[in-house]
Amino acid sequence: ARRRLACLYYFCRMSKSDSGYSLIVRNLQEVVGDADLKARLQKEGAFAVYWGTATTGKPHVAYFVPVIKIADMLHAGAKVTILFADLHAYLDNMKSPWSILYHRATYYETIIKGMLEAVGVRLDQLHFIR
Repeated sequence: ARRRLACLYYFCRMSKSDSGYSLIVRNLQEVVGDADLKARLQKEGAFAVYWGTATTGKPHVAYFVPVIKIADMLHAGAKVTILFADLHAYLDNMKSPWSILYHRATYYETIIKGMLEAVGVRLDQLHFIR
């Protein structure tokens, strides 16, 4: 119980930029440009994140790995843009016509939104580009 109270006290005492920083670097093996990241968060606060994925098949459980990190970024106050690489998907798998790729990208968007909502994330700072 003491440890939980200490952790709660520590979390409540962190500034907004500190908690954002903690969320951004949580569960990462390496952080490149750590000092620059801290300075930028102190100065600007808001930041943008881009993540891309090729819509080559069905999203699966492994998508939760980047989705959890995207959730951390959204909780830290980032504007997140997810890019669907449908041209790349077409070139990887020329068996699929463009109409299928359009529906697949729509399916990806629905699944990713559902995954983020399942882990308690607001979607107002999330955007998709095809």
